[in-house]
Amino acid sequence: MLKDSKLADSQAEDAQRSEPLIRRSPDAPLTGAADPQDGLPMPRRLWAIVAISFGTALFVLDGTIANVALPTIARDLRVEAGVAVNVVTVYQMVMVMALLPFANLGDRWGLRRVYQTGQVVFMIASAAALLAHSLPALLVIRVFQALGAGMAMSVSSAMLRRIYPSRSLGSGLGINSVIVSSANALAPALGGFIVAHADWRLIFVAAVPFAILSLLLGRCLPAPSARAEPYDWRSGLWSAASLALLIGGVELAAHGGRVAVGAGVVALGVVSATLLVRRERSHSRPVFPVDLLAKPAIGLSSLAAIAGFLGSAGLIVALPFRLQQGMGYSPEEAGLLILPFPLTMLIIAPLAGWLSDRMSASWLGLVGMGIAIVGLLLVGFMPHESGHLAIAWRLVVCAVGFGLFFSPNARMIIGGAPVDRAAAAGGLLATSRLFGQTLGAALVGVLLSLGLGLGPVPMLLAAVLAGLAAVCSVVRKVVLGRSAKCPAVEVVAEQ
Repeated sequence: MLKDSKLADSQAEDAQRSEPLIRRSPDAPLTGAADPQDGLPMPRRLWAIVAISFGTALFVLDGTIANVALPTIARDLRVEAGVAVNVVTVYQMVMVMALLPFANLGDRWGLRRVYQTGQVVFMIASAAALLAHSLPALLVIRVFQALGAGMAMSVSSAMLRRIYPSRSLGSGLGINSVIVSSANALAPALGGFIVAHADWRLIFVAAVPFAILSLLLGRCLPAPSARAEPYDWRSGLWSAASLALLIGGVELAAHGGRVAVGAGVVALGVVSATLLVRRERSHSRPVFPVDLLAKPAIGLSSLAAIAGFLGSAGLIVALPFRLQQGMGYSPEEAGLLILPFPLTMLIIAPLAGWLSDRMSASWLGLVGMGIAIVGLLLVGFMPHESGHLAIAWRLVVCAVGFGLFFSPNARMIIGGAPVDRAAAAGGLLATSRLFGQTLGAALVGVLLSLGLGLGPVPMLLAAVLAGLAAVCSVVRKVVLGRSAKCPAVEVVAEQ
């Protein structure tokens, strides 16, 4: 079945390179017949979808399963709740640092090789988690887990673009969102069950079976030819350091009593990132993708993604603390009570992806964020004595809003980039997502340290961020509409 895989990859690449440049708004839906050579051939495409789905589930599950266990970890390791949040934020911070450098490496070393190497590194680190008996040891293990996850996630979106036909990219991203939502749905329930009935360290190895299955099917994944170009290690390390300063500064503030130091570190990160951007502008294939961010469809979508994921992280990270410490629910109950959010995303995300292939992604994003703002306010001012049903329907409203936003917004980033920059676009998408999630978790840590994490403040802040994402969608629609009307402006169509 797989003996012609290299030939199929070559044909797909030739077809993509021959696609014409279309003068239209990237926000418009795709029309016309699909290129029969676009995407992987059947049935290999189906096996590749299964392989990358297991890989996606692996890293999403590991990235979110610890949330419901944070109070238990804090109690068992005898640390404050705000400090225990580092189990999540360190993992996400290292992933954010790794995504752009590894995405650029994927172009030169090979997408599939980087993806599978990351899975192996992750599995080894997961096994070591069983030996963690202190917070510093656990954090070191999480660093190595994050490096492995970062390698794989940096190129996963680029492979999705090569797996699916161009006209079905939105639907493909919607299917990928289903996997993300399914893993998010499984994570709190599985995490709560493990914490209630076994050693909490098992939550960090629960995702390993997904890695094994993905590796077994790995030969089906696209393997485009690597580029014989030297890797810019200086830019790669500089990019990682800049993001580390930005997120690390917030982390210092989250520990309490270091707000001034944290603000100084963040300022240093801004300076470092600014200098890096100036350096990267002279490169044809920069590690920090300034060429892509200069495109309105991608730059505004990336900003919207950061704001949207900041808002959703504020909800998902703060809610377990409120349910357990503020409302008296057990860890297992808290995990089950959060389930309506990912289960609703499971339904809405593929629908939104399908719609984004047929209508304006900007309008979908605007409607979605409007609904999310309403849901976040409902959760924020939820009565202390609220029962299961009252919690559930409020989370459903939030999930409908975020679900309508994320898939179409991701399509704008991935589809708006040239094919030969697909890995960079995928790394940018993953960086925007995790940068937002990491900052969101860190901000929750700050609010917990200030004694504001168990009330409506986290949800109010999340609503403001959702409003920023809505504004980005409106501005993007206006800018792209003007570009499409100007014959002198050439816009690369989503592919």
